[in-house]
Amino acid sequence: MNLTEFKRSDASNNPHYLLLGHPVEHSLSPLMHNLALDHHGLEGQYHAVDLQSNELTDLASYLNKDEFWGANITIPYKQVIRQYLDQVDGNAQKIGAVNTIQKKDYMLKGYNTDYQGFRAPLEEFEFALEGSDAIIFGTGGAARAIVVSLIDFGVERIYLVSRNPSRISSFDDFSVVDVVSYHNWTSFVDEASLIVNATPLGMHPNTDESPVHEAEVQWLEDCICYDIVYNPLKTKFLHLAEQAGATTIGGLEMLIHQAAQSFTLWTGRSFPIRPVRDRLYDELAD
Repeated sequence: MNLTEFKRSDASNNPHYLLLGHPVEHSLSPLMHNLALDHHGLEGQYHAVDLQSNELTDLASYLNKDEFWGANITIPYKQVIRQYLDQVDGNAQKIGAVNTIQKKDYMLKGYNTDYQGFRAPLEEFEFALEGSDAIIFGTGGAARAIVVSLIDFGVERIYLVSRNPSRISSFDDFSVVDVVSYHNWTSFVDEASLIVNATPLGMHPNTDESPVHEAEVQWLEDCICYDIVYNPLKTKFLHLAEQAGATTIGGLEMLIHQAAQSFTLWTGRSFPIRPVRDRLYDELAD
């Protein structure tokens, strides 16, 4: 339902958290957060709202409604939402996007939990990352959160792989970032400990796609290969990485950990990671 429809529903008159974006119908966020709320016996329900661009003015006032307790923000509103907030966290400012609204004492504060979501599965590899290079396929919004996270890990150089590198200027404020082409990305692998797919390549239903071709699989050897795509659980990129003997991390971990950070910001409670992970594995395995 859109925001207008949600405002007319009974759900809007009870404590609630929202996912705001377009489209949102296939999101797993309601499943995760409602499971977490039930786990702790907390009041409130989490709902996905397909926010239309002409509803943004109404949203500004809706965020002050007493029954609204917090939100996640997804595409295409992660940038524009900042103008409706009282404060924006430092990491969200560096990333240039907000994906979580915390409401506390009637103040609205924006965070970007993609930063922590991406970072959490990599913490055990911190020593391997420090002083090394990283390669990221993709230059979209998720890539900025990844770049900020890797800089904080102490990564020395980050190479973003783009089909049109000369047209990418949105990372000019990061001195450690270079934008390179799909045709020459392998020239930068020797010092890289991490290779990330931050594109939709391989996402369901186009599961035969990968940013790395089969002829390039040898370049994945000895690297940590991380795909932020979570459906399917194991993408073609990760299959190729396993063939090369690489360490692999699937996108479900980022999804869970970014949700965990949001949940804690809203409720002050820890997120039930294991039950949520088990439920999502069942959901995505169907």
